[in-house]
Amino acid sequence: MRKWMRERMKRRKKDTKQESATPAPAPLQPAYFDAEVTPREETAREPEPLMESPPQAEPVAASEAGAHPGSTPAPRRRRRRRGGRGRGAGRTGEAAPATAPLIPRPPETPAPPAREAESRDREARPAAPVTHAPKGTVVLAIGLPGSGKSSWFKRHNITPLSSDLLRALLFDDPTEQRYQDLIFSNLRSMLKARLIARRPMNYVDATNLTPHERQSWIKLAKDFGYEVQAVFFDVPAEVCLERNQRRDRVVPEEIMRRMAAKLRPPTFEEGFAKITVVRVKHKA
Repeated sequence: MRKWMRERMKRRKKDTKQESATPAPAPLQPAYFDAEVTPREETAREPEPLMESPPQAEPVAASEAGAHPGSTPAPRRRRRRRGGRGRGAGRTGEAAPATAPLIPRPPETPAPPAREAESRDREARPAAPVTHAPKGTVVLAIGLPGSGKSSWFKRHNITPLSSDLLRALLFDDPTEQRYQDLIFSNLRSMLKARLIARRPMNYVDATNLTPHERQSWIKLAKDFGYEVQAVFFDVPAEVCLERNQRRDRVVPEEIMRRMAAKLRPPTFEEGFAKITVVRVKHKA
C-alpha cells in the first residue's frame, strides 16, 4: 500500500513538471465582422435618427420606387404596448387595421307619461273586494222586557233562540239572572251550530240593549257569511212596566229602569243590513 502511494506521488510530480515546461496558449480575442470596413467609411457614416413612431408604409414605398436591392433599410424601433393586443400591427409590411368611425347613438325615446300614469294607477288601486251572496240571515230582536218580542215571534210562527227559554232549560227558572255569561255563551254556541248547518233564517230573542252586546252576534254572523238584520221594539218604558205587572214572571221595577237607561236604538253603522221598527198602536 505504501509502495503504491509513493508511485502515485512520483507520477503527479512528473505531470506538473511537464505542464510547466509547455508554453501556455494565447488568450482568445473577440473577432468583429465589421473589421473589413475602412475607417473612412466609418467616419463618413452618419448617425441614424431614432423615430418614435415610424410610418409603416415607408418600406413598401421604397421598394415600389426602385430602391437599390443592396441598400440596408433603416432600423425600426418598435413601440412596446401593454397586454397582448396590437402585436401583429408592428410587423414589417403589414398595415395597421383601420378603426371604424364612431357612430353617435340615437337618444332613447322616453315612454309617454300618460301610459306610465295609467300603469301606476293600476298598481296603486287595490283590488275590488269580491262580494258573494249571503248564505242566510240572522235577525236580532232588540227591546226591553214587556215590549212584545215574544208575542211578535208567536204571531209570525217563529221559534227563536231565546235567553228566557235557555234559562228555563238550564236552571228551571226563566227569571234567573245570576249566570248571564253562561247563558249567552251557550246561546252563541247554539247559533253557531245553526250557521254551520247553513240554516237560512236564524232568530235571536234577547234584550240586546247596547251596541257592545250586539257586536258579538254581528261578528259571528258575518264570519260565516250571513247577513244581519234588526227588529227594534220601540215601546215606551211606562208601557213596558205596565205589561210587566201582568206577566207571569215579573221583573223588578228598579231593574227595568236601569235597562231602559241603557237602551240604544240600532244603527246601520253597526253592520245591520235592514232595521225593522215595531211600535205600539195608540187607541183612538
